[in-house]
Amino acid sequence: MGIIFPAAWPPLARQLLVMLGQCAAILAVINLTVMFLIWLERKVSAHMQSRLGPMYAGGWHGWAKSIADGIKLLVKQDIVPTGADPWVHRLAPVIAFVPAFACYAPLPFGRQLAAVNLDIGILYVFAISGLSVLGILMAGWGSGNKYSMLGGLRAAAQLVSYEVPRVLSVVPVLLWVGSQNLSLIVDTQRHFKWFLFYPNPLVGVIAFLVFFTASVAECNRTPFDIPEAESEIVAGFHTEYSGIKFAFFFLAEYAFVFLSAGLGAVLFLGGGDGVLLPSWVWFLFKTFLLVFVFMWVRWTFPRFRVDRLLAFSWKFLTPVSFANIVLAGLTLHWLS
Repeated sequence: MGIIFPAAWPPLARQLLVMLGQCAAILAVINLTVMFLIWLERKVSAHMQSRLGPMYAGGWHGWAKSIADGIKLLVKQDIVPTGADPWVHRLAPVIAFVPAFACYAPLPFGRQLAAVNLDIGILYVFAISGLSVLGILMAGWGSGNKYSMLGGLRAAAQLVSYEVPRVLSVVPVLLWVGSQNLSLIVDTQRHFKWFLFYPNPLVGVIAFLVFFTASVAECNRTPFDIPEAESEIVAGFHTEYSGIKFAFFFLAEYAFVFLSAGLGAVLFLGGGDGVLLPSWVWFLFKTFLLVFVFMWVRWTFPRFRVDRLLAFSWKFLTPVSFANIVLAGLTLHWLS
């Protein structure tokens, strides 16, 4: 009877069952979302280039193309180069993906729809997401390939450079709310008091633009894709990867894209705040709108040169972020 009625289980067993259910739900959301985003990016890029993109797999506009590609990657041969470190080479894709999976825990997909209600949600997301670069460094080092190593070192330099303005861009929001709890940040923006426009539109717009730009760089997306610049270093850190291990890197990239867009919606666009429709619908609408901008940027701008990419962070985004924090403080002082 204990198996049929989990309420009769010990408290620790019930808690473990709930945690496993939450993990399974998050993993399902990530997998389904990533498959949709891959298909969507192919269609968006195709139409931007006057093409059709996927049209046949599954019927309507090739909706099953991502599923077919996933099956193909699952059955492809797993190759480990002779000069590679086998254990590091195998662990790197997992280390790159697990932080993306863990970062979804405190993200509120709507009102009362966060898997874990953390009081330090922002700190948790930034701290855990930064660990993914270890997987990229491991991939570069463990592949035994000079191009992969260059890609890994570029990724580390880029992460250190753009993590600073990304964190600083969120400080005005934390000043206004007085908490790092993502659900509380969303609740503070109810009734369209979104931080993009309130209480100071100038501060909100600058913070949002810095956050979005740094997020594009954190996801290694064009024009900030120097860790895998095909025209310079073949495919960068995942040059020597194939099959399911390559799929993990692909999964991690798009998981971070959706996560960054979701954070942008939560921090600046009110998350699930809206009227008539359920809160989770509003959250997904805002998030996918930002995801579309991610794709738009990728297929519009050329790649940065390495030195200019780093200079853009340290010489422009970081000073602007500090100035914006000062402006936010003055705004709060004036309103108090």
